[in-house]
Amino acid sequence: MTRKARNKKSAPAALAPKRIYSPDWVVLALSGFGLLVTGYLVTTTLTAAAPIGCEVGSACDIIQSSRWSELLGVPVSLFGFLLYLVIALIAGLGRPRPKRWQQIWALTTFGLIFSLYLTAFGWFELQALCMWCTTSLLTLVAMFVYLTFIKPAPTEAPFWGNFILSKGVLMLVAMVALHGVYNDWFVAPADPKLVALAEHLGDNDAKFYGAFWCPGCQDQKAIFGKAAESLPYVECSPNGRNAGLAFECAAEEISNFPFKKVLEKLTITSSKQENSALLGAAALAQTKFELKDTKHNP
Repeated sequence: MTRKARNKKSAPAALAPKRIYSPDWVVLALSGFGLLVTGYLVTTTLTAAAPIGCEVGSACDIIQSSRWSELLGVPVSLFGFLLYLVIALIAGLGRPRPKRWQQIWALTTFGLIFSLYLTAFGWFELQALCMWCTTSLLTLVAMFVYLTFIKPAPTEAPFWGNFILSKGVLMLVAMVALHGVYNDWFVAPADPKLVALAEHLGDNDAKFYGAFWCPGCQDQKAIFGKAAESLPYVECSPNGRNAGLAFECAAEEISNFPFKKVLEKLTITSSKQENSALLGAAALAQTKFELKDTKHNP
C-alpha cells in the first residue's frame, strides 16, 4: 500500500485545460460599424470624392475640408479606422475578461475624448457639424456606456484607482499635445521675409477678404505660416457663418469663398506653393488682390 501511494504521489499532475474566452460580440458589432463609417470616409478622401450628404458648401463639407479633418497631414478618419480595428481585434481575441476590458476601455475612452474635442472645435470654430463624424462619435458613446455597465468587479481586477489614474494622465498628456499640434504650438517662428511680404501687401492697400469657416482661406493663410498674422486680412463673417457679411465685404461685393489672390503678373491659388514663389511675388505686389468664387457661399 505504501509503494502504491508513493507511486501515485510521484505521478505527474494532469495539465488543466486552457480556458477559452468568448469574444465580446457587442464590442465587435460596434467596432465593426465604426470600421464601416471611418473606412468609407478614408475611401472618399483617397479618391477625392465627396461623402454622401457633404455637398459643396454644406456644413459637412466645411468640416471635411478644414484643418480639423487632418492630423500631421494624415486624415483623422484613418486614425479612427485604426482605432476601431485595434478594438475589434482585442474584443475578438480570447483574452481574460479583466485585461481585455481594461484595454478596450482605455482605447474607447481616448477615442471618445478626441472625438468630442474635434466636434466641439468644429462647432465653436466653424459653426458646423459633420454627420459622419457625429455618427462615429455616437458609436464611441454607445461603446463607452456598454463598457461601463460590464465593468469587472473589484475582486476580478483590483487596483482600479491606479489603473484609471495612470491612463488618465497619459490621455491628458496626449490631448495637450494634440491641442498644441492643432494650435501651431510646434510651428517654426514666422519667416521674416514672409512677414515683410505680408506687410508690403498691407502697405499697398491690398486686402485679403476671407471667412473663419472657409477651408480655402485657411489654406492660403497656411502658406504664410505664422506670418499670416501680418496679412491685411478682412473677416467677412464676424457674426457667424449664417449671419450677414461685414460691411466692408458687402461694399466690395464679395460673395463667395475661397478666392484667388491676384497680383500683377502672378496668381497664387489656394494650393500650397513653395515660399520662394511667394517671395518672388513681393516685387509684383500692387494695390489690391481679390478673393473670387471657387467654392463656398457665405
